[in-house]
Amino acid sequence: MFDYNGFQWLFFFYFYCFGGWCFESAYVSFKSKKWVNRGFMRGPFLPLYGSGAIMMLVVSMPFQDNLWLTYIAGVIGATALEYVTGVAMEALFQVRYWDYTGKFMNYQGRICLRSSLAWGFLTILMTRVIHRPIESLMYAMPEQVLHYFTILLTIYIVADFTLSFKAALDLRDIMVKIESAKEELGRMQKRLDVLIAFSNDEKEQKQLDREERRELLMNDLTAALEQKFAILKEKLLSKPLAYGENVREEIAELRGKFSLYREEQREEGKLLDFFKRDMIRNNPSMRSETYGSAFEELRNIVNGQEK
Repeated sequence: MFDYNGFQWLFFFYFYCFGGWCFESAYVSFKSKKWVNRGFMRGPFLPLYGSGAIMMLVVSMPFQDNLWLTYIAGVIGATALEYVTGVAMEALFQVRYWDYTGKFMNYQGRICLRSSLAWGFLTILMTRVIHRPIESLMYAMPEQVLHYFTILLTIYIVADFTLSFKAALDLRDIMVKIESAKEELGRMQKRLDVLIAFSNDEKEQKQLDREERRELLMNDLTAALEQKFAILKEKLLSKPLAYGENVREEIAELRGKFSLYREEQREEGKLLDFFKRDMIRNNPSMRSETYGSAFEELRNIVNGQEK
């Protein structure tokens, strides 16, 4: 059993990638109460499921006559695959595609006891029940048909994976850019605080501080900066001599940088082509530990485009 050539192994890999996509998409769609094309790739394939299925077949080879050893091999093999895949994807893309945080006996949110135990039962189900009719289907196909079918499917999946991989890297780069811009805005905010406080008396400054705290409770950093620029504009109009020429030039320079940021912010939505939008939309549990706020900003952009 399981003595296959390269084309046959590829056929099984693609078949289980598709079967995993059907299961995962149906499950997530049911939970979300709307259709979700689940997965990393745009097409109907989930490589993690295909890899998991092949791994289950391989690790169970020495234990085909022992149910318990087959179960244990499945638990260990699938858990290791899930962990390594999670670490690799997060290292590459700075995004976590699944998260078990909060689940009983989870490790780093990448694996958990319930999932690992389920992998063991699935290994038994795979090797004793599911795989046998799939194997019969494969053997029923003419060898030449199997070869051509596998080659064409390989070309399609490689192209899809390449585009999806590039989209994931682009998504990471956009998050890096957003975080960098937010740090710059933070420095800008501190400088504006100094400039505003420079010409205010104590009573006026306390009033502005109270208003700013209310503003920050209701809006984000961008809105707070808009308010500060409005305060400075009003100050310059009412008291032209409150600031020297150098300070006025600095305010104008900061305003220019802020306007440039707002323009880039509007461009973020355009940078999210359909591959990146679908990647975010199709993975509801997706999150980023390194660029959490930036990723949530992108998710809000995608959600806004859906409305």
